[in-house]
Amino acid sequence: MTSYTTDRSRQIAVHILLIVGAVLMIMPFLWMLSTSFKSFGDSMKVPPTLFPNEWHFENYSKVLSTIDFGRYYGNTILVTLGRTIGQLVLCSLAAYSFACLKFPGKNIIFLALLAVLMVPSQVVMIPSFVIMRELNWLDTFYVLIIPGIFSAFGTFLLRQFFMTLPKDLEEAAKIDGCSYFRIYWNIYLPLSKSALVSLAIFTILASWNELLWPLIMTSSEDMRVLSIGISTFQGQHSTDYPLLMAGAVMATLPIIILFIFLQRYFIEGIAMNGIKG
Repeated sequence: MTSYTTDRSRQIAVHILLIVGAVLMIMPFLWMLSTSFKSFGDSMKVPPTLFPNEWHFENYSKVLSTIDFGRYYGNTILVTLGRTIGQLVLCSLAAYSFACLKFPGKNIIFLALLAVLMVPSQVVMIPSFVIMRELNWLDTFYVLIIPGIFSAFGTFLLRQFFMTLPKDLEEAAKIDGCSYFRIYWNIYLPLSKSALVSLAIFTILASWNELLWPLIMTSSEDMRVLSIGISTFQGQHSTDYPLLMAGAVMATLPIIILFIFLQRYFIEGIAMNGIKG
């Protein structure tokens, strides 16, 4: 009886902590949603109020009329899809090579790849800008998509997952005369759906929210993405918080919906990665 009571108390304590954590995580989103319906005066009140005195649904239409939101949305979707597809292809091929193939210097190359994870992206921003300028890629979709399809993290993530798959499947396929690419395509990829979805979600989030790279590499209105478009509501002397939050809600909604539908694969992929080094 004492053991049951102790376990019950632990479960209650864990659930309380999870509820508190969930509330703390949800509050910024609720605040963002609430502010998007406020007037500018309500958003500047001190102390702040959670709910607006008057609901201004027109804030969303103002966002659409103030900036070219549709173009920014289309650019962001195109860049995100290009980066995600590119990373899934290149990272899975590289991960399969590191996990299953034998070639000279494999471990050294893999350690060098991991070292890339230790370098902040801001450190190489200026050399990257010079390279993009020499390639005449500035202010084009090339500069927004192609550099983003290479990922040391994605290669590491998939390599760790591939190493957890039974080697017997690969050996059986070799006996049947399968090539390395056919083993990769017909065996490893179908068994790695959860890991691929995890990488896809990470890539989509990173690409959808990225601000610094497109801000530096593009200059024209036609090449703007959502992060830059929404930032235009933030001025040097004042910020239109209701419009800023309305734009943020419209930009965040597709990502939330995507995660709701793919969360099962995402959690499964994260749970199984890194089991075997």
